[in-house]
Amino acid sequence: MLITAGLDIGSLSTKAAIVAEGQLLSFCILPTGRGGSEVAERALEEALNRANVKRKELKGIVATGYGRISIPFADRRVTEITCHARGAWHLFPEVATVIDIGGQDSKVIRVGPGGKVLDFEMNEKCAAGTGRFLEVMARALEVELGEMGKMAVKARRAAPISSTCTVFAESEVVSLLAEGRPLEEILKGLHYAVAERVVAMAQRLGWERPVVMSGGVAKNIGVVKSLEERLGTSLYIPAEPQILGALGAALLAAEEN
Repeated sequence: MLITAGLDIGSLSTKAAIVAEGQLLSFCILPTGRGGSEVAERALEEALNRANVKRKELKGIVATGYGRISIPFADRRVTEITCHARGAWHLFPEVATVIDIGGQDSKVIRVGPGGKVLDFEMNEKCAAGTGRFLEVMARALEVELGEMGKMAVKARRAAPISSTCTVFAESEVVSLLAEGRPLEEILKGLHYAVAERVVAMAQRLGWERPVVMSGGVAKNIGVVKSLEERLGTSLYIPAEPQILGALGAALLAAEEN
């Protein structure tokens, strides 16, 4: 049996996926912290345990993500753009566009037949439009990160957030609170701000339906609803959107054998 592993070392979380004959056997998600290769090793071992697979049974390991260079035991290193496209196509063969919003960057990827990358846009120089932006705002508003989206969708209107810079947006949020704007409306405005940044990238790229969303922010219903509203289409979201890159990496490892 052809069994392979994919590792996605992101800025906030490290993901491992085990695939056998094109089927996902197991996965593991751990905080990256300062870990690098050490955390990747732990994530891989845990995923192997969950799949009841021994390390020596692996026929290949592909690493992706910003920390892929630091994984000495990987057989190959592939960009996260390529891995997310491949993972999305595996789960949704009709996919035309992938929106990936991670902790430190966001990407919009045009996907062709076989999961081939046709083109992409990436925001990696600014926290706006990323999970980091939402983390900063959650702290400023003293709201649990996991509750932000649920609270935002309850609001009937969105407070205007004009700043795209995280620092200025934080000041704007504090001012809105002082003015007595309801918390839910401020949160809705913040989710709209994230969506606006991503939609602008999608429009520059010339996005097409269907759209798959990946990354940890895909678990935030506020961002998902804001994106769907602005794009005018429903988003396909994997059961576990954080592992799409690791899944794609494992599938690419299998193609090498």
